Amino acid sequence: MKQVLVLGAGQSAPYLIATLLEMADTHDWFVTVGDLDQDLASQRVNGHSRGNAVRFDVNDSHLRDRLISQANLVVNMLSPRFQDLIAWDCVQHGKHMLSVSYRSQGLRDLEMDAQREGVLLLSELGLDPGIDHMSAMQIIRRIKNKGGRITGFASYGSGIPSHEQEHNPLRYVVTWNPRNVVMSAEAGAQYMEGGQIKIVPYHHVFHHTWTVNVEGVGPLEAYPNRDSLRYMKTFGLDDVHTMIRGTLRYPGWSETWARIVQLGLPNEGLSIPDLANRSYREVVEMFLPMNVSGPKIETRVARFLGISPTGGIMDKLRWLGLFSEEKTNCKGESSAAMLIELLQRKLPLGKDERDMVVLVHEMDVEYPGKDRPDEKITSTFVVQGEPGGFTAMSKTVGLPAALAAELLLTDKLHLKGAQLPTHPSIYEPILESLRERGMEFTERVEVLEKSK
Repeated sequence: MKQVLVLGAGQSAPYLIATLLEMADTHDWFVTVGDLDQDLASQRVNGHSRGNAVRFDVNDSHLRDRLISQANLVVNMLSPRFQDLIAWDCVQHGKHMLSVSYRSQGLRDLEMDAQREGVLLLSELGLDPGIDHMSAMQIIRRIKNKGGRITGFASYGSGIPSHEQEHNPLRYVVTWNPRNVVMSAEAGAQYMEGGQIKIVPYHHVFHHTWTVNVEGVGPLEAYPNRDSLRYMKTFGLDDVHTMIRGTLRYPGWSETWARIVQLGLPNEGLSIPDLANRSYREVVEMFLPMNVSGPKIETRVARFLGISPTGGIMDKLRWLGLFSEEKTNCKGESSAAMLIELLQRKLPLGKDERDMVVLVHEMDVEYPGKDRPDEKITSTFVVQGEPGGFTAMSKTVGLPAALAAELLLTDKLHLKGAQLPTHPSIYEPILESLRERGMEFTERVEVLEKSK
């Protein structure tokens, strides 16, 4: 009986675990789910005869060693900061690892060892990154086979509340790791537009926005996501003049989050003494310079941020609770930890609500030397969650990983080393399985005037 070890049972993991357990009945597998919260892991296993829940502390080297050595495959759903540690252990024990996190430099550095040990370290296997890479590569391959050349590439991803329901003032819900929301864009961003490279520092990312109209959803707000340029080589797009990977939110999110960044609250490096017993108002006051005057904290914050004290941004900060006298009761020690817990409390997905994921690819294509007009291809993927059931985020992050696990454990995937899901042996069967489950892209082709 093959052993599958899932590390992490958070908000993105339920559909993955349920699917692996369903597959276990067919393929004679056993699925062990490890999480620091063993009760949560038990909820995910839900009494299945081919599953077990264990308490897993990633910092316990002996426990890591024992569990990973006993597995045939490790599916890593932990925070990205633990990915290199898990990957290193997997290579040492000769075990394959699947991960939904971005491929780190640490994983790249393990390439030679993974190849030597016959191990596959397959990362960026969720929604974004994940399905976006797979669908983009499928389109790119099709275009190249027709003799086309892609001159402009833009890809956008999002996990937001469904557009068909009432929204909270921030028009957002937390359906994945809230730390990723709080610390989003912490490294800044880099992309190319019209042949010009644009570098955006962290404190400018949320001021650097533009509108993307999504078919069936409406206008959303985009901001640049990490380093787009490194995917030029990954996708084989050396000739593009535009290369953008972006994140989508409802309009208004970025102008609010930009002010939270300006205050300095997404900070994990400084410990605030006795944070749990301090009020949100008191913590925010700590981030204001001594020379900012005003009778009320709201006035001082507005003056520091250079915004109207009675405007919409201040209303959202007030609704979020940043000026409250309530104690934070924070389990962590940093202002980022405080924000993470605050977002979890203020932005949950209600039991009668549903979330939505969106992916959009926009490609400018020309056909040199062929009697065929230039094209703009727009490929759109929208999946809705189930009220009271699986979220769209859980489905679209977890299902590609589960399908890749099935390919590996049934000996249909033979790649080794630190890989992304950009090889046809990965993306063709996974995209086909997604289509069979009703998760597919719709494509619109706009004919353009032939380039001269």
